[in-house]
Amino acid sequence: MPGESPLKAFLEQYPETRYLDVYYPDLSCVFRGKRYPIQQADKLFKSGLMIPGGSFLLAVNGDCMDPEGMGFSDGDPDENGMPLANTLVHCPWAQVPTGQVMISLQSLEGEPYYFEPRNVLIRVLERFKELGLRPVVAFELEFYLLDRERSPEGRIQVPVSPLSGQRTGTTQVYSMDDVEEFACFLDEVTRTCSTQGVDTGAISGEYAPGQFEINLQHTDDLLAAADHCIMFERAVLNTARRHGYQATFMAKPWKEQSGSGLHLHVSLLDDDGNNVFDGGGRYGEPDCGSDLLYHALGGLRETMADCLGIFAPNVNSYHRFVPNIYVPVTPSWAFENRSVALRVPKSPGDARRIEHRVAGADANPYLTLAAVLAGIHHGITGKLPSGDPATGNAGEEVDPDMPFEPLKAFRRSRGSTFLNDYFGERYMRAYTSCKINEYRAFVREGLEDVAWYL
Repeated sequence: MPGESPLKAFLEQYPETRYLDVYYPDLSCVFRGKRYPIQQADKLFKSGLMIPGGSFLLAVNGDCMDPEGMGFSDGDPDENGMPLANTLVHCPWAQVPTGQVMISLQSLEGEPYYFEPRNVLIRVLERFKELGLRPVVAFELEFYLLDRERSPEGRIQVPVSPLSGQRTGTTQVYSMDDVEEFACFLDEVTRTCSTQGVDTGAISGEYAPGQFEINLQHTDDLLAAADHCIMFERAVLNTARRHGYQATFMAKPWKEQSGSGLHLHVSLLDDDGNNVFDGGGRYGEPDCGSDLLYHALGGLRETMADCLGIFAPNVNSYHRFVPNIYVPVTPSWAFENRSVALRVPKSPGDARRIEHRVAGADANPYLTLAAVLAGIHHGITGKLPSGDPATGNAGEEVDPDMPFEPLKAFRRSRGSTFLNDYFGERYMRAYTSCKINEYRAFVREGLEDVAWYL
C-alpha cells in the first residue's frame, strides 16, 4: 500500500525481531552506529538519531585526526541520521533476531551532510543530468578469509579447509577446488545477500590461498549499487565470523601474496537505453568504441594520479602497487588486457564498458565511484583524447609520475583542481587532512611492520 511504513512491512515478515542495528560506513568502511530495541524503531524512522558528523572523518583505526578543526576543536557536533528505508533488512548472522538499516546524515532542516561520502557521490551524479546520460555500474570485490588464530609468530594465516583439514599454502587461480573447499561459507554469503536484496553473480577463487571474489550485478541505480557494496562487505565479515573465520578487505594483507581490488565496471546509456560507448564495430578494432568511450578513457587517464589518494586511502593500500601481479602501475588502457588500469572487456556492443582496476578493496565505494564517474564526465565534457591502447605487459614497470606513496598521493589529491571541483574544496581539505594526519601518526608510532598483519 502507498505510504505504508517500511518498518511495519518488515516486522510482518520478521515478527521475531528484537533489535535494529542502525549503522553507517565511515570513511574507512568501518561500520558505526547504534543498536535499538525494536520497540523504539518506529520513532527512529520518524525523527532519526543524532550522530557526530565528524565520525565520517576518523582514521582507519578510529582515532580522531581533527581534520580542519573538526572533532576535538569544534566539540564534535551531532548531525541527524535518517534511515534509508530500502536498506532495512534482516541479519541472518545475528545471535538474536536483529534487523539492520543504513542511515544518511542531514541537518534538522533536511540539508544533506556535506562531509558524508554518500552525499559526495550524489553531488557528482548531479553532473550527469546535464549530459542526458545514465551510468550503469557493477562492483567487483576481492577479499581474504583468515584463520581466527594467529601463527606461532603472531601473524595472520589462511584458514584450515573444512573438507581436507589442511591449511593450504598454494592456490590455482579460478580453481573450482578452492571454491568447493569453502562452499558452505560462500553459499551463505550469497543467500544472505539475496535475502537482503543485494544481487550477486559469479564466485571465483583468486590468486592467493583464501582469496575470493564475488561479483555484484550491473545496475543503473548508482546509490543502491554503492549501498549494496557496503551491505555485501558487512555480510561477508559477519558470515565469516559465524563460520569461525575472519574476513578482510585489506588491500595487501601479505607482502608475498596478491592484493585485493575493488574493480568497477561502467557503461553509459542514453534516454532510449542505448549503450553510448558502443561504436558498432568489431570488438578490438578502433571503431568498436564510440567517441564518448575514448573521451571517457581520456578523462580517467588524465585524472588517475589526482585520484590515487581516493583509490588507495590507507598506508597499507600502497603495498599493492607492484609490477607483474595484475595491479595497475601505469595510467594505461587497452582492449582485453588485465595489466592495464582501464580495461575494455571483450563483450557484445550493447555491453561495451570500462573496467576500472585501480582501487583497492579497502577503498570507500561511494568515493571510488564518485571519482570514476567524475573522471568520465571530465573526459566527455572536455573531449579528451584517450591516447593509444597499451600492448603487451603494461604492468612491467611502475610509472614514475604516479604518486605511489601515501603522502605524495594525499598531497596530490589535496591540490587537485579536478577533485576540488567535483568533490568540493572543503571536502577535499577535510579528507586529505584526515589522511595526512593519519599517515604522520602512523609513521610516528613506527607501525610500518604491523600494517602487514593487523
